[in-house]
Amino acid sequence: DVQLVESGGDSVQAGGSLRLSCVVSGLTYINKVMAWFRQAPGKEREGVAAIYIGTEPPTTMYGDSVKGRFTISRDHAKSTVYLQMNDLDAGDTGTYYCTAGRVFTLDSTSHFYWWGQGTQVTVSS
Repeated sequence: DVQLVESGGDSVQAGGSLRLSCVVSGLTYINKVMAWFRQAPGKEREGVAAIYIGTEPPTTMYGDSVKGRFTISRDHAKSTVYLQMNDLDAGDTGTYYCTAGRVFTLDSTSHFYWWGQGTQVTVSS
């Protein structure tokens, strides 16, 4: 079975940093895209960052609101995808989900088939 397990969510002050981790099991790496989405209360799920593992180095993309502050990366040996989040602000508050799919996009959740349970990030000003 495919499993994605996130960790690293926490409550932080504005301007702080967090690193989220997503341990992946049961997936092959052919044409695989890994991504982070987030969802704030009352809002739709929003694409944050994606990484395409089919190139070396991997190709990455970011949502406009996090460009220059967030970095997605992966450790192949540990089957783990990371999201380094710096200079956090209240707008980054939400539940962060790790997901895997086959289309390199952040525009829609419909291209992603496997999801973790989410990890909560709360940023206070």
